[in-house]
Amino acid sequence: MAKAKDYDVFVSDYGHISKEFKAELTKAEIPFEEGKHSEELMLNADLAIKSPGIPDDAAIVSKLRDQHIEVIDEIEFASRHTEATMIAITGTNGKTTTTLLTYHILKESGFNVGLAGNVGHSLARQVVEDTFDYYVLELSSFQLDGTTTFHPHISILLNITPDHMDRYDYSLEKYSDSKFRIARNLTAKDHLIAYTDNDLIAAGIAKRDFTAQIHEVSLNQEVDTYLKDGEMVFADGLSIAQLDTVLLGPHNAINMMCAVKAAIIIGLGEADIRSALKTFKNAPHRLEHVATIDEVSFVNDSKATNVDSVKYALESFTNPLVWIAGGIDKGNDYDLIMESVNSKVKALVCLGKDNTKLREAFHKEIINLLETDNMKTAVRSAMEYAQAHDVVLLSPACSSFDLYKNYEDRGNQFKQAVIDLKNEFEQKSLNQ
Repeated sequence: MAKAKDYDVFVSDYGHISKEFKAELTKAEIPFEEGKHSEELMLNADLAIKSPGIPDDAAIVSKLRDQHIEVIDEIEFASRHTEATMIAITGTNGKTTTTLLTYHILKESGFNVGLAGNVGHSLARQVVEDTFDYYVLELSSFQLDGTTTFHPHISILLNITPDHMDRYDYSLEKYSDSKFRIARNLTAKDHLIAYTDNDLIAAGIAKRDFTAQIHEVSLNQEVDTYLKDGEMVFADGLSIAQLDTVLLGPHNAINMMCAVKAAIIIGLGEADIRSALKTFKNAPHRLEHVATIDEVSFVNDSKATNVDSVKYALESFTNPLVWIAGGIDKGNDYDLIMESVNSKVKALVCLGKDNTKLREAFHKEIINLLETDNMKTAVRSAMEYAQAHDVVLLSPACSSFDLYKNYEDRGNQFKQAVIDLKNEFEQKSLNQ
């Protein structure tokens, strides 16, 4: 995009640049380097656009700022080159579901809308042509850290719970401040949709002097948008039963209420919203039903990489659970889900190289506990613990990098192991 907007561009990557991207850079006549940073070139720049994964205290970033060179993110840069209306969504959990749903509602209703951020295509790539009237953006705290003038029309703040604490000096306040950057430039014409049952969000709003219109979302209180007796109720007069949608569980009620509220603000009518809610298909690895084997349901929630998301998953089921969890612990406080585990989980399969923290947290609470570092063993062991109408739930509470490339790889291997087991059961049934 920078090249298309007549910037003189140089790409520097301390790591490895993929073969495909190198070919693209060469075709565009953009000079690049890998395996190093040439400071004599970089420190003569007028503007630096860094990857969100590079922390602010990285040596090259510090040197750039010492030279008073502005360092921003791709989202910030792209947003400076479009007049499209932005709907921006962040939160520790639920970002992707809410972003995809908001995009789906608008697109199905005939809006000219793009999808970007952590999902869809790069915002910068789309702004090159800039043919959309709206963009729906999923934004992480890392991406928000690189914004300064970024100005959505609608900001959605789903929740804030401990995550990425190593990036924020183990300060929950710093992490919360990062999330609130999504609303820092809102004006009186703009909107902040926020789940205010979350204590950090409620406190964050209370201590800031917002001029934007604030729309509270709650599972417990009758505010602007709330859930009551299974109905999502909106101050605009709309009421939608959650059972009339494809997303179940209290966390998805929050996601839907935020997405629908954004659609209402944009101007969508009730018929379009109801229709879109029934046709939505969520991204994989988020409470994804894989298969039912001998009346036991297998659910893939590999995206649940922290305790808060596991809490929502556990609360989504009334059936007894066999829980598969584990991986690289990110500083989890398992006391937050102890009550749910005690009331719902009949067995725990620990899936990871080091299951010490999980085992120590739950070995007194759960009689049936097994450890493994093999997905096939985990799935088959879970099946042995389960009875008819139970649910086997992969909801790890941990990152995946000890055994897998990422949470998608972990989820896909879980699904394959379940499908293999289902095929074996079906073959046995045919042979009997």
